[in-house]
Amino acid sequence: MQIKKIIQMLMGTLLLFSVFTTSVQACTGIRLLTEEGSTVYGRTNEWGAFDLNSRVAAIPKGYHFRGLTPDGNNGKQWTGKYNFVGLDALGKDVFIDGMNEKGLAVGFFYHKGFAHYMEYDKRKADNTITATDMVSYILSQFKNVDQVKKALKHIRVVAVEEASLGVPAYAHWMVTESSGKSIVIEYLDGKLKTYKNPLGVITNNPTYDWQMTNLRNYLNLSIEPAPSRKIAGVEFTPLSGGSGMVGLPGDFTSTSRFVRAAVWSHTDQPLKNSNDAVYELFRILDNFNVPLKSAEGSDNKEKDVKGMRSSTQWTTAWDLKHQVLYFHTQYNRRIREVALNKIKFVPNTITHTPMDQNKRQDIQNITEHLK
Repeated sequence: MQIKKIIQMLMGTLLLFSVFTTSVQACTGIRLLTEEGSTVYGRTNEWGAFDLNSRVAAIPKGYHFRGLTPDGNNGKQWTGKYNFVGLDALGKDVFIDGMNEKGLAVGFFYHKGFAHYMEYDKRKADNTITATDMVSYILSQFKNVDQVKKALKHIRVVAVEEASLGVPAYAHWMVTESSGKSIVIEYLDGKLKTYKNPLGVITNNPTYDWQMTNLRNYLNLSIEPAPSRKIAGVEFTPLSGGSGMVGLPGDFTSTSRFVRAAVWSHTDQPLKNSNDAVYELFRILDNFNVPLKSAEGSDNKEKDVKGMRSSTQWTTAWDLKHQVLYFHTQYNRRIREVALNKIKFVPNTITHTPMDQNKRQDIQNITEHLK
């Protein structure tokens, strides 16, 4: 009997371990604040099964939305109050990242194994949406974090299978306003949880509060070099620079990336303005690029990575003060810019443009300058 109990405990441990490791997508989001009071939010977006073929989309205020339920397009209806820009996926108006004209930004991050939405109740369908509606709902309706927190208490979010995945889109979200205030939204055991996000960091599994607790294991990390020590009369000095960061986890798991993101986004150089923050944000997020077929996995069994260059398909930086999107992609590291206030939004129509006009690296030849 005792042996049977031990085996059951071991199986439970292995199951929990598998949830932590095999279902994780390697997206990383951070927020940087500047001396002038501006805020820049950005993230990497990873998917190692196939090219998401994301587009930049312009969604006008006045656009009519309807939430999805397991029964179809019979969910909550609403009309957009604000223009917003979003990055979509799968050729659908399903937005993974975005910002509205009030400088509110939302990022959708994979959270399978932990996200558990509310049970679907047909009688409450007219107040129901699903996870893939969340970015559209928030960006089209609200101008700050407090409005989002208040509104989410009164809607229902349920699981709806995404055809391209064969499972629902399990997610949690980071919401950041132009003042820098940020929250993380999760659905756990069928209940809404919102967390203050003072560090401005998010990755994936497990839950946000666990990630914050785990940071206590890394209080020894420092930008200062480790001090020399004498042992038995022998003086030992650090072998190289960077000794203050010995112990910083370097793998691609979501828990390790959360620690690295927290450390790098809070040991950066002083940032005077948004331009400084955009440069710094891209520099930091370079630490989180995931090579194709390395550590990045996917629950989708049908993998088609032909032609892809990276599991990190794109990286964004959203200047929330000036409402400007900057991004580069797996195909072209050149940074591109989209200014929300210069877009001609088309009434009642979502317009799109590919993130990559040509899926190849833009290279400048400077040989002539050496002649």
